[in-house]
Amino acid sequence: MNDQQRTEIEANVFRQFVAHLDANKDVQNIDLMILADFCRNCLAKWYSAAASEQGLDVDYDQAREVIYGMPFADWKKKYQLPASEEQLAAFEARQAVKKSSC
Repeated sequence: MNDQQRTEIEANVFRQFVAHLDANKDVQNIDLMILADFCRNCLAKWYSAAASEQGLDVDYDQAREVIYGMPFADWKKKYQLPASEEQLAAFEARQAVKKSSC
């Protein structure tokens, strides 16, 4: 596999991943943070940083629109639910484990 092929494969995987997140809007960001220690907002930050590394100016809000498929404020109104007490407790527990691990 050459570099171009790897890049094209990785780009395809990324697009499929974003489409999968879009198709599963019921998966809340806090759920992703609890289980995987990242969320859609993290992806947007990584996207913006990667664009910057290429000399492109893609700010956080523009990157969020790529990841969410719409302006974040619209997505939040339509799909984001308040975090439950259980989710908040699980998130806090995850954060405590991260601080105590090497």
